[in-house]
Amino acid sequence: MKLPFFRSCSLLHRLRRGFAGLGLSACAALAWGQGGADCPAVPAAPTQAETDAGMKTARDRGFLWRIYKDGRTSFLYGTIHVGQADWAYPGPRLQDALRASSIVALEMDMLDPATLQGLQASVSKAPQRPLPQALTKRLKAQLQAACLPEQMLSAMSPELLATTLVVMSTRRDGLDAAWGIDNAYARLARGLQRPVVSLESPAQQIGLLQGSTQAETIARVEEALADLESPQLRTTIRRLATDWAEGRLDDLQRYESWCDCVKTPAQRTLLKRMLDGRNPAMADKIHALHESGERVFAAVGSLHMIGPAGLPALMARRGYRVERVALTPP
Repeated sequence: MKLPFFRSCSLLHRLRRGFAGLGLSACAALAWGQGGADCPAVPAAPTQAETDAGMKTARDRGFLWRIYKDGRTSFLYGTIHVGQADWAYPGPRLQDALRASSIVALEMDMLDPATLQGLQASVSKAPQRPLPQALTKRLKAQLQAACLPEQMLSAMSPELLATTLVVMSTRRDGLDAAWGIDNAYARLARGLQRPVVSLESPAQQIGLLQGSTQAETIARVEEALADLESPQLRTTIRRLATDWAEGRLDDLQRYESWCDCVKTPAQRTLLKRMLDGRNPAMADKIHALHESGERVFAAVGSLHMIGPAGLPALMARRGYRVERVALTPP
């Protein structure tokens, strides 16, 4: 995400232990199967040498805002949920923001065992609505293309499986959910001995991805498969990742004009539900933490930061003075 990475050797060792404790390689192998000659490599936890190199070359990426109220400063940080290994290391301005904060707030803390248990419970409760045979056949083809076992058809609901396939499609462009920035900051917070809180629950996030009827389930799976079968999906995700890595907020703010994801009223409704509809509750929780005396570092997906319904705008309406922090360009 620059030299220096941490100013303390003890913190460096904690970071290394955090990566090792995550068991990144083992988790990836379980999730993605054994793979094959044409499959993207399974990401492995960084070695000590790789961590040292990451520290030396780390630079600030993403989008950062300071928010002031009641004599305290908190931060809003726009993340991306897939990434590259070297993006996991924050540059100097992000280090300073983390150190100046007393608590880290994420959409969900994926290193919290309670979160993982909640996700497992929510996934197991999601209804397994049957799909037309043609859709099932297309899902199987995408599972094979993603190097995933066919047994996953019965492991989760069709909508969740389709969403998983969309996320995993980025691996062929060098972007991987294993290097998602939110998870990196969950590890960094623990290295800095900062408490981590979740702004949303597993049930909330899984519920967003589920259709409420069989017709809605079929429509969502059809849409995801159409995206997977088109080159536009990978083009859009690459552009989104580049905007994040290079701090191109102006382009990100025009997301709806180039994402090819709001072609129908149903798509627009779903996009608003997935983004703007979640922001007020997250803003309320960030505000409550700040009012309780905490200095919050709130890291959520960058698309929650844009427009009049984005978190910076919502916090300004709650009486905060909001200013964007310029991060060093590449």
